[in-house]
Amino acid sequence: MTAGVNVGTARRKWNLRRTLLVYVPLVILAIVALGPVLVLLFNSLKTGREIVQDPLGLPDAPQLANYARAWRQGHFESTMRNSAILTAGSVLGVCIISGLAAYALGRLRVRGSRGVVTYLFLATTAPAPLYVIPLFFMWTRLGQINSLSGLIIIYWGVLSPFATLLLRSFLLSLPTELEDAGRVDGAGEIRVLLSIILPLSWPGFVVVGLITALGTWNEFFFANTFIHSQRLKPVTISLLSFQHQFSNDWELTSAASVIAVVPVVALFLVFQRRFIAGMTAGGLKG
Repeated sequence: MTAGVNVGTARRKWNLRRTLLVYVPLVILAIVALGPVLVLLFNSLKTGREIVQDPLGLPDAPQLANYARAWRQGHFESTMRNSAILTAGSVLGVCIISGLAAYALGRLRVRGSRGVVTYLFLATTAPAPLYVIPLFFMWTRLGQINSLSGLIIIYWGVLSPFATLLLRSFLLSLPTELEDAGRVDGAGEIRVLLSIILPLSWPGFVVVGLITALGTWNEFFFANTFIHSQRLKPVTISLLSFQHQFSNDWELTSAASVIAVVPVVALFLVFQRRFIAGMTAGGLKG
């Protein structure tokens, strides 16, 4: 009887320790991840003096007017529209380019495909400032400065290598029996791609589309370099509207940051299940 009680007590202690080992790190990670977001939200509801006096505390009286002022001063009506155009164009182009490239590299016997995959891996590691100067001169000659279409093409080139590798790894995880059956029935490669591969690859395209959308919406470097007209600037450039020569409007900057973040957070929450399913379905394969 005593031995049974001791075994039960030891088992409960072990379960408690295992639970603590699991949940304590998760709680710490949640605090680290959500802490800056909560501070940003609190600061967006404060006055400038409150932020200077207590940047980490709760607002004394929430200043909802900060959001209206930030919306007007940051020209969010136009920058949101421009970012939506950039995001839609980038997602569409990257999905088409990376989808065709991934199908060729993952399903067709293309000579030199391993070298192309190696090149794509290297392209994803190259820092953007490395090629921005020659790209700027090229875009100037082509008349693509201050052009949303020109910026979309840049995003295609920057985001397509990683998207191609991701979709290729997803295609390699799919069985080939359905494709072989389609070819036996007389279907060509285009028919196989559109009727068989594409319906099976939707989780991978959802992942690529969501990553491209988040990357395009949050992109600052190329947008600030190639877009100079106020009416064409995207939402990330709106944050520069609250910086002055000797001071910053931190309450308006915080409110503008919340406004800019809300669309991408909502987008991720809508597609989070499909995103996780697509990431787990297609691990990186050689």
